[in-house]
Amino acid sequence: MLRFPVFVLLFASIAAAAQQPAQKPDSPGSTAPALEPSQAVPPQIADAEAAIAKSDWKAAETILDLWLAAHATDPRALFDAGYVADAQNRPTNAEALYRRAISADPQSLEAHLSLGLLLAREGNGDDARPELALATTLDPGEAGPAVKARAWRALARIDTVSHPEEASNDLLEALKISPETPADTLLAASLADQAGEYPAAEAAYRRVLVADPKSDAASAGLAHVLIEQKHYAEAETLLRSALDQSPDDPVVTAQLATVLAAQDKAEALPLLEKLHDAHPQDAAINRMLAAVLADAGDYAGSDHLYLALLATAPSDPALLVAHGQNLIRQIRYAEAFAAFNKAAQADSANGDAWTGLAFAASRTGQPAVTLHALTMRSKYLPELPSTYFLWATAYDSLHQNSQAVAYYRHFLDSSAGKFPDQEWQARQRLILLNKKP
Repeated sequence: MLRFPVFVLLFASIAAAAQQPAQKPDSPGSTAPALEPSQAVPPQIADAEAAIAKSDWKAAETILDLWLAAHATDPRALFDAGYVADAQNRPTNAEALYRRAISADPQSLEAHLSLGLLLAREGNGDDARPELALATTLDPGEAGPAVKARAWRALARIDTVSHPEEASNDLLEALKISPETPADTLLAASLADQAGEYPAAEAAYRRVLVADPKSDAASAGLAHVLIEQKHYAEAETLLRSALDQSPDDPVVTAQLATVLAAQDKAEALPLLEKLHDAHPQDAAINRMLAAVLADAGDYAGSDHLYLALLATAPSDPALLVAHGQNLIRQIRYAEAFAAFNKAAQADSANGDAWTGLAFAASRTGQPAVTLHALTMRSKYLPELPSTYFLWATAYDSLHQNSQAVAYYRHFLDSSAGKFPDQEWQARQRLILLNKKP
């Protein structure tokens, strides 16, 4: 988990960097060769690099092939040849040439960086990370600090998923030696969002949108942090505007449906139904639609979706709990008992599963199971008037009178007139129990 002081430093650095001239975000490709004065390198290599500067890949490749035939361990030529292969989308050849360049000169920051970028682009993050990490330790030479900063940024992107605290530090290192880019601010926002530092994330996403009002990533990120902070009205305004620009965007539609559902607005249901029609196999959309249908009282329709989801994830505790809740609402208590019991077995720390099991057990005449479920539930969730009542009636059914009396009183103390039928029942039972010897 990221620590807040890291973000204080990170955003302070970004704010300071914002006063410097902006530069373009890093490209996902390889780093271009650093050109030296022609007299510092063989003329053939100078000619090849001049061709590279013009993106004349074939000319550069012809020159480099001839040179490498006679100078097979020339690190600069090997790197240039790797760059040319990379630019022509020949990753296997490019990787081999970058590795030969590193073998010829292990201190080449550009070769390690380009190999790392290539491996990351090919989805091999585990092998890319050591190359990029090593690149950040090497002297960039004439290439200058911008190349080293690029290595730090590439490392930050890889670390975002599995090492978020390292990712923020990686980005800080890049900002120490180069101006901020919009991609930096967006990455910092994403890291803060991931860490649950929503105010910091919100500030960064807003900065990106000031610079680029059409940034879909920043709009989606800002909407997410507004939702997480329960700023639903503001999120709704933002998302409606985004949906006007991209009416068929599934992410924006799903976010707007989430916001509308959180505000109990009827528009959520048709919006999700439209989204479901367009993406009938999307599990996340099906979950959202099922939840909204349940809230709207269509328990059978909701359960149809949950059963389809359970067909592919039969032990998913959240799905089982939602399915059980629909069954309870349809007065199918025995089936609900089975669903909640399976959920509790799949995740013994799921308080909602134990809550449902306690209620279903009560409705199916199993007071001992009710007490066990309530005992397990109490490890993870606070007591409620409804659970006090379940405790009381279970003890009452088992003729454990002193415990029943105590829990009926707990229930009456906490219910505050909100459950008149159960309160009448509790008072009647207390009168009878207090008469018993």
